[in-house]
Amino acid sequence: MADNRDVVETMLVFARTLRVAGLEAGPDRVQAMVAALGELDVMEPSEVYWAGRFTLCAGPDDLERYDAAFNAFFGGETPRPGGRAPRQERVVQSAPLDLDPSGSGAVPEDQASEEHAMASGGEVLRHRDIAQLSPAEREQLRLLFGLLSVRPPTRPSRRHTRSHRGPVDVPRTVRRVLRNGGEIRRLARHKQRTKPRRLVLLIDVSGSMGPYADAILRFGHVAVRRAPASTEVFTVGTRLTRVTRELRQRDPDRALAASGAAIPDWSGGTRLGEVLKAFLDRWGQRGTARRAIVVIFSDGWERGDCALLGEQMLRLSRLAHAVIWVNPHKGRAGYEPLTGGMQAALPHVSRFVAGHSLAAFQELVKEMADA
Repeated sequence: MADNRDVVETMLVFARTLRVAGLEAGPDRVQAMVAALGELDVMEPSEVYWAGRFTLCAGPDDLERYDAAFNAFFGGETPRPGGRAPRQERVVQSAPLDLDPSGSGAVPEDQASEEHAMASGGEVLRHRDIAQLSPAEREQLRLLFGLLSVRPPTRPSRRHTRSHRGPVDVPRTVRRVLRNGGEIRRLARHKQRTKPRRLVLLIDVSGSMGPYADAILRFGHVAVRRAPASTEVFTVGTRLTRVTRELRQRDPDRALAASGAAIPDWSGGTRLGEVLKAFLDRWGQRGTARRAIVVIFSDGWERGDCALLGEQMLRLSRLAHAVIWVNPHKGRAGYEPLTGGMQAALPHVSRFVAGHSLAAFQELVKEMADA
């Protein structure tokens, strides 16, 4: 018989999923949820849902993310007030949760194993190659992509703001001293402000990138929704297409449908050098790429002139603050960047990362924030 540590472990994994979604599900809140579940039926989805909602959500802004995380993690519909079906008479084998391993409370082994399997399945899905997922797994992955918390990159500003720590703000300190009749009571301090750094995503939508294009566009949608004023998204293939406006729609499915309708070269060929030159001539050189974080999603298959691609990557590296190249194949064992396009681009790339799974995209978020 499995003891209730399996249930506690499931809740800990669920709390980690909420933190990925942007909720501050700290140890105190998790302990409160475990205590609440100790008085409820852990096999009843609605009771688990409301216990987590009352203890793990800090405010109204967390509710939507909590609902999406609950659906994605437990694979069911979110219970709603007034919509709860009357409970049927049944025998429930449950007991209060006890963090003491020696406690006698336990849940049936098959039920505890099922919850543990759902948590383990969600963790396995994070590391699965997107190209190898079944339609059902892709649908679940779409929900998980919506939970990504993309932190827009920032850069130092010339302005300062008040702070309890930091260097002394001499002008404000002097004004305070004059108001107090020459008496120094407390030093005023300040710190340097930060402002969003522009983020530019160039997404390869050629035929070889087909299995990953949908997931990458969903990532672009999350990035645009997080910082619409400082994020630009373009698709590259045989021509350049700006899809920033389409991805600003709130609903991800509608945003991707609008983007797909706007892209004329979906699943076509790849001419990265020519398209990158068009981007730099029309957008990048005029300011879009200047001091920006530029992320290129491509497998590096180039049908055009690789020398031209190398020249344009050199131009881009001189304009941008950092250039990150995301290749889905880099996550595979034994991969080496031997294609002509990758050989031409890599000398001018700041970071070369994988982009084949949800876990890889979570690492990419960190790379973008740290760049």
